[in-house]
Amino acid sequence: MPENCSSITRSTPGLGRRLLAAAFALPLTVAGLAVAAPASAAPAGSTASVTLGDSYISGEAGRWMGNAAGTTDGHNGTDRAWNGSSADPSVVYGATAASGCDRSDVAEVVGAATVAQSQINLACSGAVTANIFRAADGGQSLKGEAPQADQLATVARQNNVKLITLSIGGNDLGFGSIISDCVQDYLIWNSYCHDSAQSAVDSKMPTAMAGVGKAIDEIRAVMADAGYAQSDYRLVLQSYPSPIPRSAEMRYPESGWSRSDTGGCPFWNADADWARDSMVPQISKALAGVAATKGAQFLDLSDMLQGREVCSTATQQPTASSAPSATSSEWARFVDGGFNTTQGVLQESMHPNYYGQLALGRCLTLLWGQSSGDYACRNTAGQDASGMYLAAR
Repeated sequence: MPENCSSITRSTPGLGRRLLAAAFALPLTVAGLAVAAPASAAPAGSTASVTLGDSYISGEAGRWMGNAAGTTDGHNGTDRAWNGSSADPSVVYGATAASGCDRSDVAEVVGAATVAQSQINLACSGAVTANIFRAADGGQSLKGEAPQADQLATVARQNNVKLITLSIGGNDLGFGSIISDCVQDYLIWNSYCHDSAQSAVDSKMPTAMAGVGKAIDEIRAVMADAGYAQSDYRLVLQSYPSPIPRSAEMRYPESGWSRSDTGGCPFWNADADWARDSMVPQISKALAGVAATKGAQFLDLSDMLQGREVCSTATQQPTASSAPSATSSEWARFVDGGFNTTQGVLQESMHPNYYGQLALGRCLTLLWGQSSGDYACRNTAGQDASGMYLAAR
C-alpha cells in the first residue's frame, strides 16, 4: 500500500492543501464562422498550416517557463503573463483566455512557422471528437465556437491549406478524470488509481478511436468540398506525451509531501509507472492504428518529454537566483493548486509549457520535411528545442 497512510490525517501544508482542494475539480477544461459556397478547386492564395483538436495542440500552458513552487511575483520568472504588477493571461492566450480555448502565442502551429505562410490555430482546450465534426454531421459547438470542421471549411476556401495537424481523443478517454482520480488517491484516499483507470480507458477506447476516425473523415470531406484533392495537402494525426516521469526518474520521494507541496506531481510510484509506460503507449498505439486506417501521417509524441517531465530527476525548478532555462527547467506544467491569484488556472495542469510547445513546433517542422512515413519525435538531453529529432516508427 502507499506510504502516505500515516500522514493523511495530519493537516496538509502549503501547496498540498490547495492541491487537495483542487483535486476534486481537476478535470482539464480542456465565434462560429460562416460556411461559403463550394469552390471548384483548391485556392491558389497564400499557403496555410492549420491545427485542430484539444488542449495539447491549442497551446494550453504556454504561459509557463518551467515551474516554481514559490509565491513571489512572477514565480521566479516562470510566469510569462506577469506584467510587473499583476498577471494578464491574455498576453499569452489573446482573446481565447476569456473563452478558455487558450490558444497560446507559442502553440505548436506557431512554432512551425516555416511550414506555410499563415499559421491558423482552430484547436480549443477541452475539445472532444464531436467538437471536430461538422454541425450537419453531429458536430457540437464548444465555448462559443462552431465545430472545428465548419471553421476549417472557411479557412480552406480563404487559404491554400498545405498541412492539417490534429490532436484529439484524450478527452474522449477521460484524461482529466484520470488525473483527478490519481491525485485524489495520492492526497486523500491512500489508494492506487491505475487499475480502475485502466478499466476506464479500455472501456472508452473503441468509441474514442471511432470518433478520431470520424474526425479525420470529416476533415477530408470538408477539404473535398472546398475543391482539394488529398494530394493537395497533408493530414497529420499526433499522439500525446507523458507529463510525468516513471517512478525511477522522480525527483521527490513517494512518502512525505514534497511531491504535492513543491513538485506538483502528487502521484504514487505505481500510478506514475502505469501512466508513463502503459497508458501513454497504449493510446499512442491506438491512434497510430487510426492514422494508418485513414491514410493520415502519424506523429508519435509519447517520448517527446522524456527527461523533461514534471518532477523529473533530469530537471530542476527555477529559483530567485536561478532563472528558467530551456535546457534545465521542466517542459510541462505541474498540477496547479487552483489558487488563481498566485499560480494561474487549473486547466493548464499537465500540459506542455512554453518550452514544451517550442519543442512541439520543432517536431512539426521536422515532420513537414518528411513527405511520407510515420515518425516519433524525441528530445536530446541538455539541449533546447533545437535538439528535437525524428525517429522512424
